[in-house]
Amino acid sequence: MLDISVSAKLKDLVPDFRAGVICYHHIVIADLPQIIAERLPLFYENIRLSLEDHPVSAVEGVKEWRGIFKKAGTDPSRYRPSQEALLRRIGKEGRLHTIHSAVDLNNFFSVQYSIPLGIYDLGHLEEPIRITVGTQEDQYEGLNGRIMNMENKMISADRSGAFGSPIVDSRRTCVTEQTTDALQIVYTRPSTPAEESRRMIKKIAGMFTQIHGGENEWKIIE
Repeated sequence: MLDISVSAKLKDLVPDFRAGVICYHHIVIADLPQIIAERLPLFYENIRLSLEDHPVSAVEGVKEWRGIFKKAGTDPSRYRPSQEALLRRIGKEGRLHTIHSAVDLNNFFSVQYSIPLGIYDLGHLEEPIRITVGTQEDQYEGLNGRIMNMENKMISADRSGAFGSPIVDSRRTCVTEQTTDALQIVYTRPSTPAEESRRMIKKIAGMFTQIHGGENEWKIIE
């Protein structure tokens, strides 16, 4: 299994931090299966309707992860947890843009469970990997096209530096249709009981593999 751990720095700031780590091997990324692609618009439309009377800021997973950001030193009103950004987009547009099966499914999990998730091409990572809090030296080109300064923000870093965050991930390690091995980080809610978190991680891994083929292995780190 991948050499990935949580730094003492992050644990000092967020003592109850916990994440699921899933490695996928021999996967095939393409378009989502038609049966899933046809159901997602209705799923997102129902969320949009629910947000008319229930603001994104009141969603339990969003509230909890905003609190985690504050503990880590991040202003959640300036840098939002990724699931909050997705929910706000759904509230405004009623949908999410499709990329390919891996990203689309990753976004679905994030919205469904109201937690951040990241997915990365294992071929572009070099162990060991640490989940920590960034310094002024940590920056990368984000998937949003911006150079992200990751000081005082939760990051994942390998030997080459920071590559991911529950805010936005980097272009360096993004998954594409050429990706065959991937790492998925599931940022669970600390309030969720450990056994429930394990069931969720197993369910996410199983559904991802069912769609993309290949094998998975997973563990909880804290």
